Amino acid sequence: MSTLQLTLAAASNTAMTVFTVAAVLVGLAFVLLLIRYANLYVRSLLSRAGIGLLDMVAMSLRKVPPSQIVDAQVMLVQARLDQVDKRDLEAHVLAGGQVGRVVRALIAANRAGIELDFRTAASIDLAGRDVLDAVKTSVTPKVIDCPNPASGKTEIAAVAADGIQVLAKARVTVRTNIARLVGGAGEETIIARVGEGIISTIGSKASHKEVLENPDAISKVVLARGLDAGTAFEIVSIDIADVDIGNNIGARLQADQAEADKRVAQANAEKRRAMAVAAEQEFKAKVMENRAEVVLAEAEIPKAMAEALRAGNLGVMDQYRFRNIQADTSMREGIAGGGDSKPEGLES
Repeated sequence: MSTLQLTLAAASNTAMTVFTVAAVLVGLAFVLLLIRYANLYVRSLLSRAGIGLLDMVAMSLRKVPPSQIVDAQVMLVQARLDQVDKRDLEAHVLAGGQVGRVVRALIAANRAGIELDFRTAASIDLAGRDVLDAVKTSVTPKVIDCPNPASGKTEIAAVAADGIQVLAKARVTVRTNIARLVGGAGEETIIARVGEGIISTIGSKASHKEVLENPDAISKVVLARGLDAGTAFEIVSIDIADVDIGNNIGARLQADQAEADKRVAQANAEKRRAMAVAAEQEFKAKVMENRAEVVLAEAEIPKAMAEALRAGNLGVMDQYRFRNIQADTSMREGIAGGGDSKPEGLES
């Protein structure tokens, strides 16, 4: 055998070996894939979900759990909703959504005859709302207590026109409005609006007896106001579950007002008394001032008399007659009870 033939034989053997090793490696990789994805592949194959081994490998590389996609696709195919593409399912998982609940919501809506597509359901789920619970509530309305017991209040307090407090408890039956679920207000808004409507309706009644006689009139008035506008719910009915009588707010307010008026009157009286006392003190000070002026004026009399005596305008007898008249006047005032009022400075 020639050297060329030996070289070709050696190359052929090497190529055969490489091909055999590659085939073994490929077969081993295929076996490993079968072991890892065998259950999912069999389920996809039997349900005709259309997801192959390579698709599962690609999902794993994209960090998408293949089990979630396979389960969702199998449910859609079995429910005759195979119009949803598996790439939309992967995109929803990558966006952080719960693809299982979205698919179950689609199936429940389809069975109930509710129009709901995958895009709408996915947007509701990504908005943070429970789309499956929304579909269930749309099919079976739920009851909301008003007020919410979790807030610590068990009754709504309102006051009728006669001043009697009325305590009411309502139950609101709502149905989810799928079209307004994204961007619509929640249960808290419904509770607040219904509570406000009940308070205003009771307040418009002339007497609390009207509320007790016909409590369903409250629910009819409140329901007619369209309180579900802009919310994610549709109000089916508003029922007054319980009505009680509270305190007589009107009488208490009147008593408080009377007490306040009394305090105001007392304050005004005290103010007037203080002003009168101040005026009295001013008058006393004025009297003392006038008396001081009188004393000053009387003090000038002896000086004037002395000047008159020196000038010869007043004689000694005139002075004696003046003193006699002054003594007689003092005696008369003493007899009358006026006391001795002889001016100072005229005593000899």
